[in-house]
Amino acid sequence: MTTNELAIDPATSILLLMDFQNGILANYPDAAPGLISRASDMLSWARSTGAHVGFVRVAFEDSDYESVPDTNKMFSALAASRRFPAADPSSQVTNELAPLSSEPIFRKVRVGAMSTTDMHDTLAKKGITTLILGGIATGGVVVSTVRDAADKDYRIVVIKDMCHDADPDIHTVLTEKLFPRQASVATTAEFIAAQA
Repeated sequence: MTTNELAIDPATSILLLMDFQNGILANYPDAAPGLISRASDMLSWARSTGAHVGFVRVAFEDSDYESVPDTNKMFSALAASRRFPAADPSSQVTNELAPLSSEPIFRKVRVGAMSTTDMHDTLAKKGITTLILGGIATGGVVVSTVRDAADKDYRIVVIKDMCHDADPDIHTVLTEKLFPRQASVATTAEFIAAQA
């Protein structure tokens, strides 16, 4: 991969921090500090260059729980346990990455960042064509969003050390074998260095 492959135009790019919320980060106490630190570095870069920033969180209203069918293996279990109520601290973005009032927070009720949000329309209205992604988990929100965004013809950059999965093999296969088919993949340091 060349530096040119990572160079982006901040005006048409958005850094998306996906599922960096209290209830999910709590599941990864060993990984969370490093993930938050790298996400903070990326936030500082984005805000200093004028790149757009957005956040994604999984959070449910009562009607969202009721609309999850039994056929959805992952989310029917989540709905039955009433996890991540929209107003609960578990569904809020961690204070360590506190969104600014101008930065959108997309509330989703399925795995991918776009499938149950107005993200695509919002980004299109702003002329955003490049997505810079990090999230938890690599085998969840990240892969779902990469696939969906690629089908919508976005340019995609995955920041691999700003992603985490409970299964390190899944993380490795996705970041080294699958994602490069549809996205550029880099570490936080590699990406920031390429913008100089």
